[in-house]
Amino acid sequence: MLLCIDIGNTNTVLATFDGDKLVHSWRIKTDARSTADELGLKLRGLLAGDAVEITGVAACSTVPAALRSLRTMLARYYGDTPSVIVEPGVKTGVQLAIDNPKEVGSDRVVNTLAAHALYGGPSIVVDFGTTTNFDVISERGEFLGGAFAPGIEISFDALAARAAQLRKVEPTKPRSVIGKNTVECLQSGMYFGFAGQVDRIVERMAEELGPLRAVIATGGLAPVVIDECRTITHHEPMITLIGLRMVYDRNT
Repeated sequence: MLLCIDIGNTNTVLATFDGDKLVHSWRIKTDARSTADELGLKLRGLLAGDAVEITGVAACSTVPAALRSLRTMLARYYGDTPSVIVEPGVKTGVQLAIDNPKEVGSDRVVNTLAAHALYGGPSIVVDFGTTTNFDVISERGEFLGGAFAPGIEISFDALAARAAQLRKVEPTKPRSVIGKNTVECLQSGMYFGFAGQVDRIVERMAEELGPLRAVIATGGLAPVVIDECRTITHHEPMITLIGLRMVYDRNT
């Protein structure tokens, strides 16, 4: 069974695949200070309940410190298991049509691969994570670039830290866009504000790209606002892991 690992700034998402079929998935907190042994123990703990044999590992990371620990952990605990870490030199089949290809996060590359394989192009992946990433894919499957915006959680954290009378609230849809109290005012700005941000950026990108085949939402915070986003056409929470599976197949 193939184990796929996506290490993000806030969360690490893992899944096992039997061929093309996703069998199990997990989401844990990313800790850049975790040692290789701590990572190994976490993995073995998650996999122990399923008693599955891992025959391959595919991984990507946007956290350099966590990536170093991951490499050591794979060598120590899965040394005899074929593994692929997405980085320069790994075959992905994705052309990076941007100014500096070395700047592109590996997660954006595998998102491009999976989105084009699943939905075609032109398309856009909107990844709701620590930041809100817009990944733009051409009709031929090229990565064309995109946009970054502050994520929902870090925006709320900054607001609570800088405004004396405001506080953290549950990120959810309020009963009305016109808030009747502080909590509802914060929730209205978050819910409708972020949905409007996504729609406007996607609409402007579509003006340059032409008609879109798909706009795919992913990331841990996607369920918070996607019901209000009129431009989102698909929700695929495991698109990065699906892309990792495809990269593994291309390199083994």
